[in-house]
Amino acid sequence: MQYIDNIIFLILLVAGFGLFAKSLLKIYRNIRLGHEINRNDRKAERWSTMARVAMGQSKMVKRPVAGILHLFVYVGFVIINIELIEIIVDGLFGTHRFLASVFGNGFYSFFTATLEILALLVVIGVVVFFIRRNFYGVKRLTMKELFGWPKQDANWILIIEFALMMAFFKMNAADWVLQQRGVMPALGSFPISSTVLGPLFSGFSDGFLHFTEKGAWWFHFVGILFFMNYLYYSKHLHIILAFPSTWYANLDKKGKFNNLDSVTKEIKLMMDPNADPYAAPAEGAEADVPSKFGAEDIFDLNQVQLLNAYSCTECGRCTSVCPANITGKKLSPRLILMKTRDRLEEVGRNIDKNGKFVDDGKKLLNDYITKEELWACTTCNACTEACPVLLDPLSIIFEMRRFLVMEQSAAPQELNLMMTNVENNAAPWQYNQADRLNWANEN
Repeated sequence: MQYIDNIIFLILLVAGFGLFAKSLLKIYRNIRLGHEINRNDRKAERWSTMARVAMGQSKMVKRPVAGILHLFVYVGFVIINIELIEIIVDGLFGTHRFLASVFGNGFYSFFTATLEILALLVVIGVVVFFIRRNFYGVKRLTMKELFGWPKQDANWILIIEFALMMAFFKMNAADWVLQQRGVMPALGSFPISSTVLGPLFSGFSDGFLHFTEKGAWWFHFVGILFFMNYLYYSKHLHIILAFPSTWYANLDKKGKFNNLDSVTKEIKLMMDPNADPYAAPAEGAEADVPSKFGAEDIFDLNQVQLLNAYSCTECGRCTSVCPANITGKKLSPRLILMKTRDRLEEVGRNIDKNGKFVDDGKKLLNDYITKEELWACTTCNACTEACPVLLDPLSIIFEMRRFLVMEQSAAPQELNLMMTNVENNAAPWQYNQADRLNWANEN
């Protein structure tokens, strides 16, 4: 019976990490529903971009107050959870503050004091963010598209992080009081918890303090496992996915339109008088089956675009700078990514239920994203420039527009007129080709 705590700890540890791994595999499977794209070039630049943007938060601090607070929460929460190593060892082997024996008392005191200061910064950050999100009225955080689950999700994350930090302080304060009484070995330094909570705990019995310390320890451990598995249902997947998203970011000039191999091949056939469009493929080669032009559903997008949908932080920086949205049009770049993720999750549930995707009669186009949204885009790239983790909602808009134009001939009348002029006059304006240089004669 003396090992019952260790056994329960091991069961929770295996179950927590097992469920987390299962969720990650499901996300990976869903992302692979898109078609492959080669983004492994320019590796040095990609490593640099990931280090600077995902780890260094370089784009977050362009808005200094929010950026610095986010840095507090991000760095503090990540570093504090290094303590998870100590918790795992202590939980499995019944030790107490295992890292003290590894670091030595001097460095361990510095380590625990640093964790306490970082934990305080996390608490300050999440409290300010909670007030700012719910009471301050920042427009991009109070838009209609965030009503319901998106807003609740953001608040729950802040509450969970606050609760975990409070458990951390409570655990340390109870341990510190026991250390002062000589009941526990003097290990670590706790400048915040000893100052704020230490005096409150000094009047309690040793037994109660042992119970408090152990209870807070268990709460912190189970809370971390819960938080880890909650990420699958949350926008806070960006904690993990920001790193691959910045690695696979498009490093070409923003707004550069990619060529379709199938279209390029057709043009070459048209321009080469010796080409035989009906020629059979060479022996051993597979017949070239024309691909769909553009994207109608998530299967037509590439894997980086689907990764972007999962990585969206829902911060709304993209939407706040979108000229179409600012002028009252329906388009919201944030919502483009959110709707893509919703459709992707729906397809994933379909596969879970049926073992494979069974046509549900829905598409990303029209059922989730409307034509009105797509054609409201000015392709100015403000959204891609503003995104703190280099996501590219514009590329999704591009592909869906391409489908409308090339597969359904459903471009707006103004665009159809322009394309007709280009075809007939070799210019977007409606005049005869012979008159193209008349402007030069006016001088």
